[in-house]
Amino acid sequence: MPASVIDVVGYALHLAQKGLKSDQAKVLKGFGSAGVLEVVEDDDGNTYRAVYTVRFKKAVYVLHCFQKKSHKGSSTPKHEMDIVEGRMKLAKQHSEGAGS
Repeated sequence: MPASVIDVVGYALHLAQKGLKSDQAKVLKGFGSAGVLEVVEDDDGNTYRAVYTVRFKKAVYVLHCFQKKSHKGSSTPKHEMDIVEGRMKLAKQHSEGAGS
């Protein structure tokens, strides 16, 4: 990711760690609540996305970062959503094990 995109994503994660929400963070549809968010940032004609969750008390988990390749529509491609879903399960497992 370009440095300007890393700055935007990093600031959104910083706010999330403080219990706040960046203006650039939007709820990612398909996860049932506001616990999974997405930051979308453009740079030099490319679109980048970072998906994270604040669903767990002890940590903010970054689930996936990627460059959106398709120029058709704004929806997140299915294979990217599958990655997010799998990592969400791992984050849940980690979160539940972290308190033991």
